[in-house]
Amino acid sequence: MVRLTITPLILRALEELQGREQVPEILCEGSEPSLDQPATGNPITHGQIIAISNALQKTKTDSNNAKLDNMVSYHLDDLLHGSRVYIEPPKPKAEPTSEYKALMARLRRQEEDRAYERMINPPLPTETFSQRFPNASHAALFPATQADIGEGDEVSYADINRQMTLIINIMISIVACSVAIWLAARHWSTPSRLGLSMGGSGMIGVAEVVVYAGYLRRIKEAREKGKKDIEFKEIIKTWVIRREDKQADRDEAILIKSKVSKDDDLRKRKATSR
Repeated sequence: MVRLTITPLILRALEELQGREQVPEILCEGSEPSLDQPATGNPITHGQIIAISNALQKTKTDSNNAKLDNMVSYHLDDLLHGSRVYIEPPKPKAEPTSEYKALMARLRRQEEDRAYERMINPPLPTETFSQRFPNASHAALFPATQADIGEGDEVSYADINRQMTLIINIMISIVACSVAIWLAARHWSTPSRLGLSMGGSGMIGVAEVVVYAGYLRRIKEAREKGKKDIEFKEIIKTWVIRREDKQADRDEAILIKSKVSKDDDLRKRKATSR
């Protein structure tokens, strides 16, 4: 049952009720809070307050009218006025044992020793991968710039898109070929039609893979050939700007003659075109 706090009016009612011979049984039960030494703020159950109110109200009805005017009202709402829900105070913390105190003291000493050791001999700073292995090649795993990362992502996305498109095209070709063979061989028996359509679709799939593999091989060869070609750069025209001369913009450009002859120039052009 709900436990409430004893108010001054409830304390007065208890003092008046304890001076009588007939006391409600609920006030003497062991499961209820003890009311032998009541005080303001002590716990009391709602049932005990109801029993006190009923006992005092019964006494008032038995008394004469002259005494009735001088008696205090012990209605239930009057007794509950100002009362609050009783919150039991926290129990006092148990005193730690001597073993616990000795253990905590030993742990504190060990921690102080470790802290002093760290202060005297600080640990070495953590080395990064590049500091630990300065000559290692890690450009593929750890790009140096953000531009390299973005370029790699774009290449991977393009490869994935191309591969997905290729897979879809091959699947469409296989399904279309198998359906066409199935419809073309409608006069044959069902096992023959099924075997023919599956065989034809398998051959189409193999042919698609072979053609795509050849396409990739040609692209790889073209890239390797492009890397082997040497690009020649030649100075076609040069001029000198003299800052000290105010009329430099009006002077004619001074051409520097190339040391390469026309025959050598033609040979280089032919080698480049090849």
